[in-house]
Amino acid sequence: MKKYAFFTGCIAPLRYPGIEKSTREVFKALEVELVDLKGASCCPAPGVIKSFSKTTWIAAAARNLALAEKEGLDIMTICNGCYGSLFDAAHELHENKELLESVNEILSEIGLKYSGETKVRHFAEVLYKEVGIDKIKRAVKKPAKYEVAAFYGCHFLKPSKLKQLDDPEDPKILDELVEAVGAKSMLRNEKPICCGAGGGLRSQFGDTALKFTKVNLEIMENSGAKMIVDVCPFCHLQFDAGQKDSGFALSVIHLSQLYGIAMGMDAKDLGLDAHITPVKL
Repeated sequence: MKKYAFFTGCIAPLRYPGIEKSTREVFKALEVELVDLKGASCCPAPGVIKSFSKTTWIAAAARNLALAEKEGLDIMTICNGCYGSLFDAAHELHENKELLESVNEILSEIGLKYSGETKVRHFAEVLYKEVGIDKIKRAVKKPAKYEVAAFYGCHFLKPSKLKQLDDPEDPKILDELVEAVGAKSMLRNEKPICCGAGGGLRSQFGDTALKFTKVNLEIMENSGAKMIVDVCPFCHLQFDAGQKDSGFALSVIHLSQLYGIAMGMDAKDLGLDAHITPVKL
């Protein structure tokens, strides 16, 4: 059985616990073991922390990587931001031995050391590459026959030359993953654009962030989609909260929640009642 250190991040357990629970249940059903990463901190968010102090950012990220290394496991994230932060840190520390040495000097103060070998995986990547579409299809108990807008977000595919998951300008991986459980991924323009929340924009310039969100919502609605399926709790929060008083009412669910529905989980267990925009199933 494949096994990963499960990095939940901040937003899912604090704001959308149904995302965390559905991920646990879905991966259990798909025979992938998720091991709690005890003592993990924020990834930390690169759009904020890294902007002020790269040393602080990479040391905090390295601490999380070192915790996974102690367990002998690679990390699996359920958030694009966590994925981007930890992936970038892991890459830099693997490629730059001098940087690794300086970070280990910091980690030594708390009794940790990092070798620079931990790999960081996004849960959608694990589903697609490790579990596989065929096994996912066999696990479906109730086909999720929804017309959806598959939302990739910024940090899932990029930097594409390093991650090599899909074509960042015309991606297909998430479309295939939603259609594996019976949904229809609606064709639309400008799939790769940002939800509006990233880089501290949501907290500092909320009105500007919502302009990005509204552009996405208009494109999605025009495509015929009735539901947004995301792979990032921060994108999830932006679309869920951003629709309030906007005139839009597209249901917003994380891919793990869509899979939970298709695998027969109860809507209450998926935490759908915690969403600001009502989820219509």
